Amino acid sequence: MPIDFQQARFAMVEQQVRPWDVLDPRVLETLMSVHREDFVPPRHRKLAFADLPLPLEHGEVMMKPVVEGRMLQAMSLAAEDEVLEIGTGSGFVTACLAALAREVVSIDRHTDFIERTRGRLLAEGITNVRLECVDVFGWQPGRQFDAICVTGAVALDPEQFGAWLKPGGRLFVIHGQSPVQEALRITRRGEGFHRESLFETDVPYLHGAAPAPHFAF
Repeated sequence: MPIDFQQARFAMVEQQVRPWDVLDPRVLETLMSVHREDFVPPRHRKLAFADLPLPLEHGEVMMKPVVEGRMLQAMSLAAEDEVLEIGTGSGFVTACLAALAREVVSIDRHTDFIERTRGRLLAEGITNVRLECVDVFGWQPGRQFDAICVTGAVALDPEQFGAWLKPGGRLFVIHGQSPVQEALRITRRGEGFHRESLFETDVPYLHGAAPAPHFAF
């Protein structure tokens, strides 16, 4: 039986995302207008709106819709903002950021993720995204951003990300030890940073940002 994707998208927003305290009308409108099913791996297309993470290649995942919604809301994006996304993944969050902000720079270490997202954005007519295939550790953007979202977890707070924020800029990052990690919004205030705990979750670590292994003797 064919899936009514529009109805499924409406149910995702109204029955999953909104009840999880995602109330920003621009974020809700974006989640309704960007076709999530077009960014899901074809084998999982029927699960595009399920309340669960979907597997991608390289051991990565597409985050649950509720986590994506809270992340987008946490960055408090304005139409004139410039955003850095660390971890392109499926490209769905990239497309949502492009709808909410003026410019998006999205980076990923996996060439196939970058090329697939490039094709999807082109098909959607999205032109305000610059994609780069790089490893964030060892990379320098040469500029600052109004908002940064990190779509993989980090065991420790990478100080370099905060340095890439403009004054007043917001960083969304998932921090800590799996299986109980903490989603944070970090706001740059002058030379200091204000940290706000948002919710608990569990997502794969960025490559190079996992906890150091502990050896038992």
